[in-house]
Amino acid sequence: MIPQWKIYPRSQGRSTVYLQNVVSDPSITIGAYTTYDDFVRNPRDFQKNNVLYHYPVNHERLTIGKFCSIACGAKFLFNSANHALDSLSTYPFPIFFEEWGLPVGNVSRAWDNKGDIVVGSDVWIGYEAVILAGVTIGDGAIIGARAVVAGDVPPYTIVGGVPARPIRKRFSGDVIKALLELRWWDWPPERIAANLEAIQSGDIQHLE
Repeated sequence: MIPQWKIYPRSQGRSTVYLQNVVSDPSITIGAYTTYDDFVRNPRDFQKNNVLYHYPVNHERLTIGKFCSIACGAKFLFNSANHALDSLSTYPFPIFFEEWGLPVGNVSRAWDNKGDIVVGSDVWIGYEAVILAGVTIGDGAIIGARAVVAGDVPPYTIVGGVPARPIRKRFSGDVIKALLELRWWDWPPERIAANLEAIQSGDIQHLE
């Protein structure tokens, strides 16, 4: 496990951070070794710049697993970015309760609540991709650059486009099943280090 004080995984630069050690919002959970790289803004401001419309009134959570790689500008858009589609108007009247004499406690009626965002482990989220509220991304998935993910992504699936659509599976069904059972990201760091050659070369038999 990385020490709580360690923020930068590379001595060569400070554009990449271990997210676990820079996020303070208790409704955001980040797994060990997950990184965010930002060459435009300070990556330590991920919580402010990349987790958007995330207000306490909705009691929603962002959960990101271990060993994820999140590229510059990726965004997680929560429910307050929505507008109510069942209403006859998309205008958010409940937000402007003072103007229209509405109850203060009905603010969340201004938008559709689709739920939390959950990202598995070993997920790569590409440059400026957008993940919408209610989405679950499976372990080992890849989100293409500037994709807009509005629906769930199965494990070890590559998606891209607007809205994001499956492009292909990363591995065969048997290999995916084995990886999901092995859950190498939950191994102790020493065991991972000892198996890096097999992990990087794609040698699933050696891991088993």
